[in-house]
Amino acid sequence: MDAVVHNAKHHPIQEMDTTTDSRDYLGHARRDAESKGYDDWLIVDIDAHHVESVSWSEVTSYIEDPVVRHQAMMYQKERIGAPPYGLNGDLGLRYQDVGGRIPHQSSQREKIEEIDVHRDVVLTRRAMHGLALDYMVLFPTPMLFLGMHPQTDMEVFLCNAYNRWLTERIVPGEPGIVSLAVLPFNTPDEALKTVEKMATVDGVIGFCVTSTRYKPVHSNEYMKLYRTIEETGKPIAFHAGYHWQDPSLATCNTFLGMHALGFAWCNIVHMTNWILNGIPERFPQLKSLWVESGLSWVPFLMQRLDDQYLMRQSEAPLLKRMPSEYMAKNCWYPCQPMEKSNIKGVECTFEMINAHSQLLYASDWPHFDFDTPSVIYDLPFLDEKAKRNILGLNAARLFGLNENGP
Repeated sequence: MDAVVHNAKHHPIQEMDTTTDSRDYLGHARRDAESKGYDDWLIVDIDAHHVESVSWSEVTSYIEDPVVRHQAMMYQKERIGAPPYGLNGDLGLRYQDVGGRIPHQSSQREKIEEIDVHRDVVLTRRAMHGLALDYMVLFPTPMLFLGMHPQTDMEVFLCNAYNRWLTERIVPGEPGIVSLAVLPFNTPDEALKTVEKMATVDGVIGFCVTSTRYKPVHSNEYMKLYRTIEETGKPIAFHAGYHWQDPSLATCNTFLGMHALGFAWCNIVHMTNWILNGIPERFPQLKSLWVESGLSWVPFLMQRLDDQYLMRQSEAPLLKRMPSEYMAKNCWYPCQPMEKSNIKGVECTFEMINAHSQLLYASDWPHFDFDTPSVIYDLPFLDEKAKRNILGLNAARLFGLNENGP
């Protein structure tokens, strides 16, 4: 097939497939940054992904338990199919590339010639170049479902192995690659050990909880964990996901509906419990991020909780302010995916969440709904200072990153 095809007006259209270079996929984004002049701004992408299962034999080699490690290595050697050893998948993953029409979502098989660094470092560098980034926070992808794993020990084994692999094999390869250590949250004592081990590791700028899980975030068994994270000065991020087998989401007969609701729903539940049980009052210096749920759910929840709180304050005795005030001043929100269909609604949302200080840019690359930095730069109601804050400076202050870049 030709590298390009032509439309009726003879404008060249590039043919994309799973082997296309990330820099070609993101070529328009790079040219946009250069033509508008924000390519020399500090830009921090606080939510991007790699597919860790591609390197699963490497990851599982870091499993500390010798029996489980041996089982994983033998599985990799003698079996084929998905999910790989230890992972629990979700059938929604089959739908994300829309039957192959979004090829970079299904696989990144582009040619890699560099041999001095890991393949994931090369792919991340290419994405950073295309998006004109200074820093990129890498999250896993299949591991986002680990909170629903029937074996809680497996979450511990795999989170610890992944964190070691990422910080030893990937992060050192590029100064702009940083990470949030993934916590085995279903086992609070092990999550605490992870914080204690990873807090001072180079490139670890915070901690991640995958939000697709049923454990209540306000349970007393987490209080020591939150105190320890607060003492590190680093934030805790709740990264949303979906679970089509959830009884309520199972009523959705389309991936579209399940995806639209699922990525917001898990963080709506956790945020409700986080606020009403007074976590921001108990740990006033603990900074929390609510990742990949978009933004439109935040004004809804602010208004809903405020309305109910005014009628039932006795049920939230730790609160000294309105729920919406905690959500606007104690919480940070990545913009992705930016719901843009109603620009007045977007402007109102930005005002309600104090976007000038609490909003962070995120791409979610390479997923099908990724956003380039222009999603913020092109907003007509933001001045340059606000754009610079959201695209990079807010994240630099939150994570302690160098405002001049790595």
